[in-house]
Amino acid sequence: MAESSEATGWFDADVATFGDRLAGAREAAGLSQEQLAKRLGVRLTTVQAWEDDASEPRANRLQMMAGMLNVSIRWLLTGEGEGLDAPASPGTLSDTAQAALKDLGRIRAQMLALATEMGQMEKRLRHLLRNGE
Repeated sequence: MAESSEATGWFDADVATFGDRLAGAREAAGLSQEQLAKRLGVRLTTVQAWEDDASEPRANRLQMMAGMLNVSIRWLLTGEGEGLDAPASPGTLSDTAQAALKDLGRIRAQMLALATEMGQMEKRLRHLLRNGE
């Protein structure tokens, strides 16, 4: 484990999600999703949902998970604190691979913006429905 100095930029909140950090820590611990699920006493689909950011664990499971994976709860949630080092760089990426990564980052940012906008729209619709408009 290392303080997040080396991991900044790889697992921090602006780049990675809770699910990304969970999957990275699980893999670093040498566990499959099935093995982690068994150790935590949950179903495989539950761990898969956590790693896919479709749901989040309760506090007691989060605490157990952090201990098993040798990372801090804070790191799992935010990417700050005691966690994993960034993986070793495989070398210089080709221009095509760098362009693809840039495009992926742009699309991810657009998706986040759309998700926020959808949440606001849903909130407005609920308000309208409640008021009978």
